[in-house]
Amino acid sequence: MRVGERRWTYAELDAAVGRTAHRLRALGLEPGDRVASWMGKTWFACMVPLAAARAGLVHVPINPVLRRAQAEHILADSGARLLVANRARLETLEVRPDLAVALEEWDEGEEALPPSAAAPDDLAALLYTSGSTGRPKGVMLSHANLWLGAVSVAHYLQLSADDRTLCVLPLAFDYGQNQLLSTWKAGGEAIAFDYLLPRDVVRAVERTGATVLAGVPPLWVQLAEQEWGGAGANLRTLTNSGGHMPEALVRRLRALFPTAKLHLMYGLTEAFRSASLDPALVDDHPDAVGTAIPFAELSVRRADGTEAERQEEGELVHAGPLVAQGYWNDPERTAQRFKDGAVWSGDRAVVGADGLLRIRGRDDAMIKVSGHRVSPSEIEEAAAASGAVEDVAAFGVKDARLGQRIVLVAVAKGSDAEARLAAWFAAELPAHLRPSEVRWVEALPLSPNGKIDRAALAAGFNS
Repeated sequence: MRVGERRWTYAELDAAVGRTAHRLRALGLEPGDRVASWMGKTWFACMVPLAAARAGLVHVPINPVLRRAQAEHILADSGARLLVANRARLETLEVRPDLAVALEEWDEGEEALPPSAAAPDDLAALLYTSGSTGRPKGVMLSHANLWLGAVSVAHYLQLSADDRTLCVLPLAFDYGQNQLLSTWKAGGEAIAFDYLLPRDVVRAVERTGATVLAGVPPLWVQLAEQEWGGAGANLRTLTNSGGHMPEALVRRLRALFPTAKLHLMYGLTEAFRSASLDPALVDDHPDAVGTAIPFAELSVRRADGTEAERQEEGELVHAGPLVAQGYWNDPERTAQRFKDGAVWSGDRAVVGADGLLRIRGRDDAMIKVSGHRVSPSEIEEAAAASGAVEDVAAFGVKDARLGQRIVLVAVAKGSDAEARLAAWFAAELPAHLRPSEVRWVEALPLSPNGKIDRAALAAGFNS
């Protein structure tokens, strides 16, 4: 593992994980307690998923781009007993756990815990993801979910001990965290890297000699616009998930990196990863996401639960040991999505005559921005909290760079509503949750039952 200029051998990594696990338990934490981390890709952020698991604890990573309100929701909802974060982040919180330790003051000590004896189904992590309604919810992942996910990805990507993975995606994503886990499963080197500009990624690929790079469509759009020269000469595995990659972008990446294998993938946090397209088929089938990965069982279902025929659209259903255990403290939504050991994705899909899976869209109102799943109601709640709107509705509109962008339709409340709302969003929301456009109206249209007529509003976006 490499973080900045520091490198760990596997023996050193194992020892550090053991010491970190011991320190977590020495703080008075008990098996099953939740441990939250809120930081960039520091050495602690990389080790704590393993250290928490070794200590019998449940890791709750908080995306470092989130602001105070989102972090406080995750801390409260998860019931985290400990938060480790940079001192500056800790100081922004109005409510935090009794145990809060600044990363700058972390002392792991000398004693170490031995490898875990946890059962495969024991809870290991809560990864927070947005749903179509309400605030982000914690997806419950077991030791087996994380371990088998690493085995599966390392296998179908054909990762090896001489691979160097440049880990640029947030570790709070299942896709991002798996950058570490699958690389370690293969015996390769995981290189943690936070970037500000896409050009930083190009330089890092060249500097580290990276062979593996994972991204989401908006990042690939930015990287495809860069001048690479010989910087990507060592790249041999490229992966995409978190949204559909347009065919023009696929062609551009194939031209930039003709010797690299491009894996077009699909997944959702509730089932980790689901499908991947054989790189040999990408040039002829750039619209597909392939077939089920190892340990995943996929089917396309009609509304009545029966399996759809080939070329018949239905809802994609995931089964098998990669499926999560449900939503933390939310049996109602768990029962709605998780049925008989399977999770109903909400994604519309079809298996073509060629046997390849293609995603058609979503049943719900989720917005997919730069690989993030965004709940419209979360944006609407934030707008209402500003005091600048009387009524509001949020929508996703197709965008070539972001996948979708957020458009807010709002009724103003009081004077200077536009300025007050903009200032509130800038202070309270991370960039991916901020609307790219606010349309001010006198009143929102209502349906016959008195609810906001979202269909009428959405129709206006295409006019």
